[in-house]
Amino acid sequence: MMNVITHKFVELIPDHLDDKVLYISIEHCVAIHKCACGCGKEVVTPISPDGWQLVFDGETVSLSPSIGNWNLKCSSHYWIRKNNIVFVGYWNEKKLTKKKKPKKTSSQFWQKKLKKQDSIHLHGSDCN
Repeated sequence: MMNVITHKFVELIPDHLDDKVLYISIEHCVAIHKCACGCGKEVVTPISPDGWQLVFDGETVSLSPSIGNWNLKCSSHYWIRKNNIVFVGYWNEKKLTKKKKPKKTSSQFWQKKLKKQDSIHLHGSDCN
């Protein structure tokens, strides 16, 4: 299943969220939207080196990693890629109990970046 989501860059997140709109506050390093399954619950994705990364290509946005709503009743799991919602299934008990790989800390992220001497792209680099 795939649906389209639009995006709006905002300073502050509005009190009322529209369906299928990803609200992005660069100033507050957060993106928020209503769950893509249609349950209406708000999904908050903090943008940071060890959280979600936001890519804006001038026309569309993508979030990485995927959004796994295992804490919601719907247990939806999807990606936001170039303004498309790509469903990859639902979380179940087996997936939830599987041992997860530990996430990198912000410090580990920056040490790796600096060692590589790569140019740093905007993906939460100002969101620490």
